[in-house]
Amino acid sequence: MMVASTLPGRPGNLTAEQEARLQELWTVTLRVFGVQAPDRPEDVENQQQPGSGTATPDKKAKKKNSMFRRHKEDNGEGASADQNDKYGQGKDFQQVLATQDPENLRNAFWSMVKHDHPDGLLLRFLRARKWDVHNALVMLIATMNWRMKEQQVDDDIMKNGEGQAVADSSSSKAAVKREAEDFLAQLRLGKSFLHGTDREGRPMCFIRVRLHKQGEQSNTSLERYTVYTIETARLLLASNVDTAAIVFDMTGFSMANMDYAPVKFMIKCFEANYPESLGVVLVHKSPWIFQSVWNIIKGWLDPVVASKVHFTKNLEELERFVDKSHIVKELGGDDPYEYHYVEPKAGEDEKMSDESTRQQLVDERARTVKEYEKITQEWIADSQNRATLQERRNDVAERLRSGYWQLDPYVRARSLYDRVGLIQGGVIQSYGEPPNAPKDPAAVPQNGPPSTEHRADDVD
Repeated sequence: MMVASTLPGRPGNLTAEQEARLQELWTVTLRVFGVQAPDRPEDVENQQQPGSGTATPDKKAKKKNSMFRRHKEDNGEGASADQNDKYGQGKDFQQVLATQDPENLRNAFWSMVKHDHPDGLLLRFLRARKWDVHNALVMLIATMNWRMKEQQVDDDIMKNGEGQAVADSSSSKAAVKREAEDFLAQLRLGKSFLHGTDREGRPMCFIRVRLHKQGEQSNTSLERYTVYTIETARLLLASNVDTAAIVFDMTGFSMANMDYAPVKFMIKCFEANYPESLGVVLVHKSPWIFQSVWNIIKGWLDPVVASKVHFTKNLEELERFVDKSHIVKELGGDDPYEYHYVEPKAGEDEKMSDESTRQQLVDERARTVKEYEKITQEWIADSQNRATLQERRNDVAERLRSGYWQLDPYVRARSLYDRVGLIQGGVIQSYGEPPNAPKDPAAVPQNGPPSTEHRADDVD
């Protein structure tokens, strides 16, 4: 496995211009969240007018709105940006600003951060929007609303997880019972599963297309299962391995397996709500009848996403992307792994009932978040000491990361991947190494290959 160095456009590897865009995005993001961040000195100089005096509330409001529009207008994007708003996020953005409590958006953001570096999350949106601050903000706020209102990602899907689905599968309410059974059926079948890493160290998700039959599960359960899988895969990512690989196993595919609705939903997830999360998509052993299907799907894809799709016809071609030792035997490789679903165990989520400890950890994280926001405000305002302030920000970001893993069992139901030992409180065991085995820090992933900034024994 190749141990990746820090890629361009990520925390710790930004050009001066990229850092400036990140500061601008933090400024407007914190304002949307109701946390007033100071302007960057460069921006203050540009905005000052002689004799302007103290700004009135109306002027402040206009200034705030102008911050959201400035980059779009400066770049002359206007109508063209709207034309490229494939998922209507611009409209969602305006509606969210008019109707949502800023604190709710703030909470949704920090909930999405989880173990990620906060800068890393914002930089995903900047890269996805070609470093346009306004468009990145629109995408970010629309995503927070999607997580809160449309999918309830953290308050339902991840919080309740598989254990609640088992309980709901015995519900007297037919609709609740059906959705739970459909969700569990996909897990038990192994329609998709997370296992191993590709040559770049990216965690892999295998999708066995032949196991899907249109109409066997409801669209709601398909969407829930998709989001659940993506969110679980996010837990396997790290600062220097921040994308995943998807392998579509097309062995035995027929048109009975084709279902456009979940494909469209998956595309929307990655393009609109999980930007810059896909490293590569491998379509393996697709039969000739898939060509016409692919022509349709390709038309739906953003060109950047489409460029990440590669077709592999045989084992040799698959080995260009995945070492043979990491290719499961099912696909002709040497990895003996076979998917087996392990049912939820009694008491595995008992920590979620410990309200006292959970609240202590939540309060501690809230204090750390405020500290990070405060230092970020200083980093934005103090151009003379940014390097020192960035080091302090990184230190607090590390505390957020390790603190998340302490909080995790109190807010997220255990998954299959916790039960089989893939996820072990922040240490990722991609190939089933014994939990107490000696670890080479240069080779064992800590949410991916180890960061150059942190040791493997830093994990709580």
